[in-house]
Amino acid sequence: MANGTWKIARRGNTQLPLVIVLALAVALVLLGRAQANLFDRARTAIIDRLEPMLVVVHAPVVQFDRWIGSINELFAVYRENLALKDENARLKQWRNVAVVMQDRVKRYQALLHAVPDPDVHSVLSQVIGRANRPFLQTMILDAGASGNVKPGEAVVDARGMIGRIYLTGSHTSWVILLTDLNSRIPVTVAPGNHQAMMVGDNTPMPTLDTMSQTVTLHAGDQVVSSGDGGLLPPGLPIGTVVGQAGQYRVALLSDAASAQDVEILAFRRPPEQLPADALSQLPAVAAGLKPAAPPPPAPASAMPPQTVQAAVARPTKPVTPKVTPPAATVPTPPAAAAQASSPDAGETTADQTDQDR
Repeated sequence: MANGTWKIARRGNTQLPLVIVLALAVALVLLGRAQANLFDRARTAIIDRLEPMLVVVHAPVVQFDRWIGSINELFAVYRENLALKDENARLKQWRNVAVVMQDRVKRYQALLHAVPDPDVHSVLSQVIGRANRPFLQTMILDAGASGNVKPGEAVVDARGMIGRIYLTGSHTSWVILLTDLNSRIPVTVAPGNHQAMMVGDNTPMPTLDTMSQTVTLHAGDQVVSSGDGGLLPPGLPIGTVVGQAGQYRVALLSDAASAQDVEILAFRRPPEQLPADALSQLPAVAAGLKPAAPPPPAPASAMPPQTVQAAVARPTKPVTPKVTPPAATVPTPPAAAAQASSPDAGETTADQTDQDR
């Protein structure tokens, strides 16, 4: 009996704190709805008082996160360093090959007396902005007419060609990218030295146009500027050929979105102007040479024997001089006067003389 009474009392003592907690929760909810700003002010006051302690507690957490992140970055840097060492070794091999080939080309040019390529001067510039007017994508450079920058000059970065200058100000320039719809430049596809026109279509990879139908390209062929027109220097690296959707496209080497430091190539080859009087002169005279004199006539002794014999054997018709007697000593009969007045008189007399002979 006593044990049963004790269990009932214990059960009642357990339910009492639960009722108190529920009553406090309802009171807090009602108080929060009635005085919403009261809790906000209380929360703010508590955070202000605990702010130094939170900074002290948060600092080790931040350092631990950085330490964990540095470990991951350390492994990533290690892998990247290995890849860069491998790439650097391959580039050194290709550099040696390029030096040898360049020396060989110079020796061949010296043997063939080839005309050297004109010097290309460059202006280092920095990208200071990007815009979508008047073209879809445009770069703005901090070099202009004051730095001898002119429209049409090529803009390149460390990897390849980016575009061309189309508008210059006093201290700024605007660049039309190779991917723009209004961009068209002559290019050469190697190997094979195939001439083509690279046309932008507002996509990351421009297309190749105006090629011969018999030309077959392969993925990975190199695309460089051809220099046709004398506006762009020949041999600027542009990209590689990629086959896509039944047509040839060019995967550009440069990335205009991430380019910061670029070079503007001051290359311009004006067409040669002919002299003003070249059209009215002989080719030899236009080239600065004197015209050749006509050959003198050959002497008779130098003529062939057959020609000399033919000239001697050819009969010659004697010419009878026409003698007119004086009118005072030789009288002229009327018949003779009429015959002399006719136009055929001289010819008839000459014919009669030939018959008599």
